[in-house]
Amino acid sequence: MSRFAVGKMKTPVTGRKDQRVGYKYSMVVSVTEYHRRIDALNTEELRKLCRRLKITTREETSLRQNPTSKPDLEPETFWPNLSENSELLQTDQIEKLAKNLPPRTVGYPWTLIYSTAKHGMSLKTLYRSMTGVDTPMLLVIKDSDGQLFGALASEPFKVSDCFYGTGETFLFTFYPEFKIFKWTGDNMFFIKGDMDSLAFGGGGGEIGLWLDGDLYHGRSHACKTFDNCILSKKEDFYVQDIEIWAFE
Repeated sequence: MSRFAVGKMKTPVTGRKDQRVGYKYSMVVSVTEYHRRIDALNTEELRKLCRRLKITTREETSLRQNPTSKPDLEPETFWPNLSENSELLQTDQIEKLAKNLPPRTVGYPWTLIYSTAKHGMSLKTLYRSMTGVDTPMLLVIKDSDGQLFGALASEPFKVSDCFYGTGETFLFTFYPEFKIFKWTGDNMFFIKGDMDSLAFGGGGGEIGLWLDGDLYHGRSHACKTFDNCILSKKEDFYVQDIEIWAFE
């Protein structure tokens, strides 16, 4: 099982008369435990934010209307504030994605940074739209078969010499049902940007999700980074529309 360290490096602490070395607390946890704690934090952060903003969750409303009903066991959520309506995502799809976003995005409005409908189909334009933005990015793709899928990137897209990103990155699909594919810990091939392509995941010679420089042709394969299935109906697909949302 893959494991990694959580915490800070040891920091020396010096007294006046003698020198003693103090150590910051550090723990090594499994990837499974990491995701469990992230999910728990996500739920707790959402509860605190709802209480602070006096937002009534669907669970609370249901309990008030029917006190004998059992509470929903899914994490509480609320409708995020979108800068404008999404042309691709339906209400229930937005809610499902919102429940799985990193905790640091909670409470921030969704801002449409890039869309092919507004900005045209160009990877160079996509990269330029990232200027001055420093939040995770939600990439939503609609292909020519009408299927929706994409990725949550831990940081803005950019041209890079090697893979970048963190374990917050994941792939998702709504075909044939909603599924999230989180980091397995097998490798760190999260995001790779070139002038002529954008890729997510890797290992074993396969890429989880790939787009060409014209944002017209794409490909999806199972990869070790996310242990995902093919996100679209077919391995090779044609892009109909793309939306990219930031959280700021």
